[in-house]
Amino acid sequence: MFGVEPICKVLTSHGLKIATSTYYAARNRTPSPRSVRDVELKTQISRVHADSFGVYGVRKVWRQLHREGVPVARCTVARLMRNLGLEGARRGKKIRTTIRDNGHERASDLLGRDFTASCPNERWVADFTYVATWSGIVSVAFVVDVVSRANVGWPAATNKRAKLVLNALDRRRTPHANASNEE
Repeated sequence: MFGVEPICKVLTSHGLKIATSTYYAARNRTPSPRSVRDVELKTQISRVHADSFGVYGVRKVWRQLHREGVPVARCTVARLMRNLGLEGARRGKKIRTTIRDNGHERASDLLGRDFTASCPNERWVADFTYVATWSGIVSVAFVVDVVSRANVGWPAATNKRAKLVLNALDRRRTPHANASNEE
């Protein structure tokens, strides 16, 4: 580990003149009112979060502090919760979109990261994503023409099978194809 003096000498040699007394003055300075209040608020935020069994997020912690007579801004609660690594429970199930299999090779980049084309229908790029709906998750595969940026194929399904992506490639031949829910 380096001391303060060698670090300040190196910085000075690179044009940043910093005296060692600056470091020691900052270290010995009394804490600012904001940092003192942050320490107090962090204990109260941690208590409210723990009392809710880790369920409360920023909004509910902020409201509970106001009920208890602690005036604090919502953005301050958000900042301090982020610093403490606290977050509330989220509704719904986390969706895992990709499960990587290290035993298989990744598909090669056939375009070489060159997303230009001289005419339509020369190059396509594809994407696979999901959309959350009221009735559940719908997976959608897109094939986009590089020149026109138009979706030339986009089937949707309630599963994540390979056939969905293959259907997206088949749909590029028939741009007005019905986007029904297929396997």
